[in-house]
Amino acid sequence: MPSVAFYTLGCKVNFYDTEAIWQLFKNEGYEQVDFETTTADVYLINTCTVTNTGDKKSRQIIRRAIRRNPDAVIAVTGCYAQTSPAEILAIEGVDLVIGTQDRDKLMNYITDLQNERQPVNAVRNIMKTREFEELDVPDFAERTRAFLKIQEGCNNFCTFCIIPWSRGLSRSREPMSVLNQARQLVEAGYKEIVLTGIHTGGYGDDMENYRLSDLLWDLDAIQGLERIRISSIEASQIDDKMIEVLNKSTKMCRHLHIPLQAGDNDVLKRMRRKYTVEQFADKIKLLHEAMPGVAITTDVIVGFPGETEEMYKNGFDFMEKLGFAEMHVFPYSKRTGTPAARMEDQIDEEVKNERVHQLIDLSERMQLQYGQKYVGEVLDVIPERAHKSELHSGRILGYSDNYIQVVFEGAESLIGELCRVKITEAGVNECYGQLVRVLNENTPAAIRPQSAARAEEARHKPQPKAMQA
Repeated sequence: MPSVAFYTLGCKVNFYDTEAIWQLFKNEGYEQVDFETTTADVYLINTCTVTNTGDKKSRQIIRRAIRRNPDAVIAVTGCYAQTSPAEILAIEGVDLVIGTQDRDKLMNYITDLQNERQPVNAVRNIMKTREFEELDVPDFAERTRAFLKIQEGCNNFCTFCIIPWSRGLSRSREPMSVLNQARQLVEAGYKEIVLTGIHTGGYGDDMENYRLSDLLWDLDAIQGLERIRISSIEASQIDDKMIEVLNKSTKMCRHLHIPLQAGDNDVLKRMRRKYTVEQFADKIKLLHEAMPGVAITTDVIVGFPGETEEMYKNGFDFMEKLGFAEMHVFPYSKRTGTPAARMEDQIDEEVKNERVHQLIDLSERMQLQYGQKYVGEVLDVIPERAHKSELHSGRILGYSDNYIQVVFEGAESLIGELCRVKITEAGVNECYGQLVRVLNENTPAAIRPQSAARAEEARHKPQPKAMQA
């Protein structure tokens, strides 16, 4: 049996794409082997280019694969492959570079290479691509949450970001295709689906009269699906229709990841973000009203070129006031080829690091405060795995619908089940709880997930639009 080994760098979308590529190999009779410990016939490296460091790490991994088995077919895909194919092909031993599109043709290239070893550059101009690449993932190693890619590319062109050049412009997956895949995932036993993409909230921008809010209502109608989570959405994409779904759907998770990037209007303008801090704050207020208890997490870039001490302090105060459930904090990193890399007033690394640590401390404080609100409350949790540091202690770990990581005593047979858990203690990265009961299909509707009030409201929600196949 031929074997393939994968190595994935970068974001969750890349990990989804690798899972999809594995399906192609599996259908051709391949077995998957460990990249580090086993010699494979084919090595596929899914690369990242979001920072210069991403490029460097990608090159290191490619060379490691070549050393592991010089006779293997070495295939390179992903964002770095898309933006710099010639650079990758210059590495002796690379056989195929395929970028972020045409991966449905991957197996044909592999077969050709096994017959005749002639390096292939299969990268096309991504800016001309208007079709969503249909690659299904019917099953995941993680049994409780399924990722479903609904969108690719981005139209924003923020000054710090290379992604539009590596992923192309925004394009959406056909609604029927998304819904069919969602039904398959539910049939395979998944209770929660996480909608993902490069710019997920931009779903439907390239369609007529069908947006993410319409898709959410149609997903809401799928029987057996308990939870729908959006991986990320921009503040500017939260309109009245989106607010209505979040308010009335019984399946939408009370968690939204909304990238802020900077808490000062001058910095936001230099980043070419499409909102002011005032507009961002207004959207957050609406969300809290529509979905009481919602956890809002965010991304922040620290030390963007030209960020003065005053601008940084403005941002710090703004973030503290908004009270995020968690912040992902990144020091600004120069990305060759982006406008920000050419800007003057680059910030000293020591200053950046100091600001990063201050914001991480703030994030941890806010995370603890958010968790403390739920001590004594009963939340719905889907356990994902045994608790890592105490594998034999009989504790399991999972996420509540509002993205609190909860650890509680329970058998591993509960993994993937919907559990009611009372929160007993709050912590920074995880809270502790006590199992109250396990919910299943036979549980009376009145005590199913979400509040009875929201369930009642949902009965009066608009019907999903009829869609063209």
